Amino acid sequence: MNGEILRLVDTIHRDKDIDKEIIFQGVEAALLSAVKKKLGDLETLKVVIDRVSGESTVLDGEKVLEHVDLGRLAAMTGKQVLFQRIREAERDKVYGEYEEKTGKLVTGAVARAEGPNLIVNLGKIECLLPRSEQAPGEKFRVGERIKVIIKEIKKNASWVKIILSRTSPLLVKALFELEVPEIAEKVIEIMEIVREPGYRTKIAVTTYDHNVDCVGACVGVRGSRIKNIVDELFGEKIDIVRWNESIEVLIMYALKPAEITSIDLDYAARKAVVYVKPDQQSLAIGKRGQNVRLASRLTKWDLDIVTVSDAEIEKLRKGDVPQEGQPLTAKSVFPDREAAAAALESERKSRADTSVAEAVVDTESPRIGRTEVQQDLESVETLEPTDAPEEVSEPDGTG
Repeated sequence: MNGEILRLVDTIHRDKDIDKEIIFQGVEAALLSAVKKKLGDLETLKVVIDRVSGESTVLDGEKVLEHVDLGRLAAMTGKQVLFQRIREAERDKVYGEYEEKTGKLVTGAVARAEGPNLIVNLGKIECLLPRSEQAPGEKFRVGERIKVIIKEIKKNASWVKIILSRTSPLLVKALFELEVPEIAEKVIEIMEIVREPGYRTKIAVTTYDHNVDCVGACVGVRGSRIKNIVDELFGEKIDIVRWNESIEVLIMYALKPAEITSIDLDYAARKAVVYVKPDQQSLAIGKRGQNVRLASRLTKWDLDIVTVSDAEIEKLRKGDVPQEGQPLTAKSVFPDREAAAAALESERKSRADTSVAEAVVDTESPRIGRTEVQQDLESVETLEPTDAPEEVSEPDGTG
């Protein structure tokens, strides 16, 4: 009996990779359950197994009970308890192992399909990849190896349920870390990732090493690095944005490939009005609004795209002030924004002064008669000849 217990513990330890102490505790619990089934449910009963010899001892308090015949029914009960303890030990081991991998990239094989959901085998456990966590357009065959992110792990009564994902932005981040050594080595840092799975992703990167081109490193020679990532994501478009602390520059980078004419910022509301030429509007907005939507999420600013024509820009360059209600501002043209604002304000004041002068000399107005301006003009017209300078005769040369 003693040798059988040791062999049982050693076999379970090798097959299930469970710590021997946990197995010994499970065997003790199984024997205790069998003893209570035979002798009654007494609180003082206890079973102890020697870890070296495998000898089991039944105690009633401090008293050792000799020759306890468990019987067949009690042995079956103990066997069920042992199996339950082993399952719990396996569950806790798997939970502890995969809990540390939450949010990390793992590789598995598609085991089977259960309706729209996929069961992925990670080696020691089968995990669930729901249809909601699969990007549009993705199709996998049974036996195909795929890369997934461990999204969530739940501990059930007897097993562990692991939810996988291929729609998380963490998948794109992990793929970049896998393909771009500079990111794994912390030379290049990923600042932000926004994604519409299956369609488009924007990733903002930066580096503190001036000898490294963060965008070029992510793209790779002839696009080799980015191509591997795009292939893994079934052709999903990826925009690599150079991070900048200036929100104006970041918005300009985030809306590429569109060319921005100007940007007006409202820092209080975190809103930006982005002016573009008509031929750049579709690029700025993107297909189904994806470009501007992802740029807004990347910068964490609300972006409003407004078109401005070449004629409006040319008018402003010539000094013509836009009419009220037009979106174009002086900032849209002049690189020096403070000088542009001052020039525009000066022009507006000049026009305002002109309109006031015209109102003063308006004789048709019922409220204005012969004004001081008119009187001054008449006085100038009726100057006396004596007020003119005297003529000086030139010498005739006769002496």
